[in-house]
Amino acid sequence: MTGDRKPSAAEHRRMRSAARLYAVQALFQMEAAGQTAEKVAREFETHRFGAIYDEDEMSEGDPDLFRRLVGEAVNWQAKIDQMTDRALVAKWPIDRIDPVLRALFRAAGAELLDPATPPKVVITEFVDVARAFFPDGREPKFVNAVLDHMAREARPEAF
Repeated sequence: MTGDRKPSAAEHRRMRSAARLYAVQALFQMEAAGQTAEKVAREFETHRFGAIYDEDEMSEGDPDLFRRLVGEAVNWQAKIDQMTDRALVAKWPIDRIDPVLRALFRAAGAELLDPATPPKVVITEFVDVARAFFPDGREPKFVNAVLDHMAREARPEAF
């Protein structure tokens, strides 16, 4: 956002949605290129924020949410991967699934472990991210099922 104007509620939601998408992209890039969280986060904040268009209007990402998701996904990766593995079919552990989905589950898992956002919001938002990457596939339904399982494990009191 430019200037001192406070974003409207709709703008704030778009910024948070963009930050989630950026976090998935950053986590994917970290794994694919073997880069550190700090380097990728700095690159995204410098070069990519503001590059998502929504109804002919640029949607900026929420840098605080982006940093938090990437940082916590890295810090809690083992725990998140274990939660994801428990939600997946036994023959398909997290290291065998699509790397974009793996990044998505890590970003979503980081947000699920933080009580600030209701789990149903996290699920809805990351299913939308899955639709952005896989618009014609079955992946969004798969993401919904896996995240529902992860959310019930991470925050059972919310259900």
